[in-house]
Amino acid sequence: MFISPAFAQAAAGGDTQSTLMSMLPLVLMFVVLYFVMIRPQMRKQKEHKAMVEALAKGDEIVTAGGLLGKVSKLGETSIGVEIASGVEIQLQRTAVVQVLPKGSLK
Repeated sequence: MFISPAFAQAAAGGDTQSTLMSMLPLVLMFVVLYFVMIRPQMRKQKEHKAMVEALAKGDEIVTAGGLLGKVSKLGETSIGVEIASGVEIQLQRTAVVQVLPKGSLK
């Protein structure tokens, strides 16, 4: 009477081109994120690992805590660092941030 019968409209088939276009910004953001953040961080980790593995006795180093010292003992996971004459501390190898040029510490 007052309500006329409603006929369902045929649903449009999933348009693959519009689906791809809606996902394109998400894919582009991931690609930019990879090249701007993830890839440089992985390269930095590789360089740090190589530096830590190449430590040798007598190298002058800077630790993560800011201590300057000379490597006196080498272990598998730790190193002995002489920070003053007669004062030696034990550190994890990963705490080394930088290897200084020879002769930097006097």
